[in-house]
Amino acid sequence: MESQLNPRPDHSRRIRVTALVAVCVAFGMVGAAYAAVPLYQMFCQVTGYGGTTQVAAEAPAAVGKRLITVRFNADTAAAMPWRFRPLQRAITVHVGEQTLAVYEATNPSQRRVVGSASFNVTPAKAGAYFNKIECFCFTEQALAPGERVDMPVSFFVDPAISDDPNLDDVNTITLSYTFFEMAGGTDKTNSTTTIAANQVTNE
Repeated sequence: MESQLNPRPDHSRRIRVTALVAVCVAFGMVGAAYAAVPLYQMFCQVTGYGGTTQVAAEAPAAVGKRLITVRFNADTAAAMPWRFRPLQRAITVHVGEQTLAVYEATNPSQRRVVGSASFNVTPAKAGAYFNKIECFCFTEQALAPGERVDMPVSFFVDPAISDDPNLDDVNTITLSYTFFEMAGGTDKTNSTTTIAANQVTNE
């Protein structure tokens, strides 16, 4: 009789260990899911994957001879009431040349709307060489009812693009933005961009 009862503690212990392992795996999968988003964003920013642009503090000292035409595109999500458009369709620049482009946003609705812009460049392989110095897309933007604002973006194309044979066929880069409405947007929005936009407008 004693020999038949002895296996029971071992069996219960195995069940507890199996349950503990399952719980640990579940928590690990949840943690990996949360970590995947910032890791993926970091990967895109470093490599330019998917047309993700780069961020730079300043333009390089040297300007190259190669010319690139940058086209500008603007869209809004279906639920976004703003009107949003580029004030220039295209600009031809030298690689390494810091350039300023301006978009215009208008809120024709009767309520304050906070927006955030997603962005990318095409062809996607050019993302690793397209650098933004200042951009309205870095922060949320708020517009009062009927308000219109100019939104500048300062950028350059890295001269290193000329050293990449995979980019030899790229003569045109399209910079695209899509604005989405932010539910419950904060009040700490577009003050910096509004100042910069007003300076551009005044000039």
